[in-house]
Amino acid sequence: MTRMVFLNLPVSDLDAAIGFQKALGATQDMRFSDDRTAAMVHSDSIVVMLLTHARFADFTDKTIVDARAQVQGLFALSVGSRDEVDALVAAGVAAGGRADPGPVQDHGFMYGRSCEDPNGHIFELFWMDRAALEQM
Repeated sequence: MTRMVFLNLPVSDLDAAIGFQKALGATQDMRFSDDRTAAMVHSDSIVVMLLTHARFADFTDKTIVDARAQVQGLFALSVGSRDEVDALVAAGVAAGGRADPGPVQDHGFMYGRSCEDPNGHIFELFWMDRAALEQM
């Protein structure tokens, strides 16, 4: 069985979050989406679940943090090339995100940048030359 990763994120602006995820290449699975939830499919094994604060609160009694003011996690997605990293960051900015809230990482065999979504969640986009890594 292939394991799947479902990343559940509380969002204050569901429409903006959907637009940002689409800019990163995700597609919306309408079977698991409604006016409080959006299932954003990045691959056969990765789904980002966007939940309004009210819907997210159905799953926990803990306080939902303001991701613009506090860090709750850094979410990394691998891509196929350095150019794709840059293109997806640009697309994220065009969808209301903020480029590079952290430093650009360029180690030759690995290149990464980050983009903060309109709700304050930070997505790290990175490319890695696996052949070079295997020779290290």
